[in-house]
Amino acid sequence: MEKRLFNFSSGPAVLPVPVLERIRDEMLCLPGCGASVMELSHRSKQFMAIQEAAKQRLIRLLNITSDYDVLFLQGGARLQFSMIPMNLLRGQTGPAQYVLTGSWGKYAIGEAKKEGKVEAIYDSSATNYDRVPTETELKISSDAAYVHITSNETIQGVQFQHDFSSTTPLVCDCSSDILHRPIDVSKYGLIYACAQKNAGPAGVTVVIIRKDLLARSSDELPGYLNFNNHSKEDSMWNTPPTFAVYVLGLVTEWVEKTIGGLAAMYKLNQEKAKWVYDAIDRHPEMYLAHAQKQSRSLMNATFRFPNEVLEKAFLTNAQAIGLDSLKGHRSVGGIRASIYNAMPMAGVQSLAQLMDDFASKNS
Repeated sequence: MEKRLFNFSSGPAVLPVPVLERIRDEMLCLPGCGASVMELSHRSKQFMAIQEAAKQRLIRLLNITSDYDVLFLQGGARLQFSMIPMNLLRGQTGPAQYVLTGSWGKYAIGEAKKEGKVEAIYDSSATNYDRVPTETELKISSDAAYVHITSNETIQGVQFQHDFSSTTPLVCDCSSDILHRPIDVSKYGLIYACAQKNAGPAGVTVVIIRKDLLARSSDELPGYLNFNNHSKEDSMWNTPPTFAVYVLGLVTEWVEKTIGGLAAMYKLNQEKAKWVYDAIDRHPEMYLAHAQKQSRSLMNATFRFPNEVLEKAFLTNAQAIGLDSLKGHRSVGGIRASIYNAMPMAGVQSLAQLMDDFASKNS
């Protein structure tokens, strides 16, 4: 295939073309190294500089203060579903409280229940997770070990649009929307994100943890599962995912230098999402939005059709014009348009045009 499609995959997802071009140009021989980045020792000066540069760009973009550690780990969000309660719940008297707004929050609480007392303080499963709660709806216990939220649910297409305030440590799974807008890291005890949706390729997971919480990690934990080990060794306790860290560094450089930072990225993401949601709202008889308006995700727009015949026809038309990976998750059905940071404006405009044309021809 000679032409790139507009890739609406939910993850692994689209990467910025300038980043892909630079990877291509540097793949065989990283400048100044005489070898591919995939061949460098993780303890070489060259790779350690790459990792530190990626870390410092995250620190600048997110305004992370010195009372937090930034870790590059493996295992994706799935491992963090277990690792977080192992480190933050064990030995605590109060429960871990979970806010369930979609499938990933449901998976997270399932793993946490294996480690200690857990409570769901919000659960919108009765309406198939079509909204997120307001802050006043959450009854957080003063003795809770932590409160866990998922900032963006990729399957249902719902998203928190603001940062919460809580005296209880707030843990946030930002896997599918990290770097999509400025966030106030100081309001969180721990933020984690697998990179392959919005920040890089599969293989690296970013964990931003407030340093005082490291004291909860027990020495009895298996070595890799102890946050302290990774903190003390600056993410070098084991061999890090070197290529994925390298690409994450290029993506953060693209956000910082090409886009102009997270405020500019957020404005662009709002503009892109508006194209899709305006098309949904123009044709409510054709496109049945899953998420309630106040909870709509800027990253994953989800909608269904009145019947499967129309859905199949739409997907066929989309594929014919180079709009790829739009089929929704089986639990929601319909369409899921993942419009992460790297999705070009031309991609969402093409999708919106198709939606208008399809509705006018099939209404």
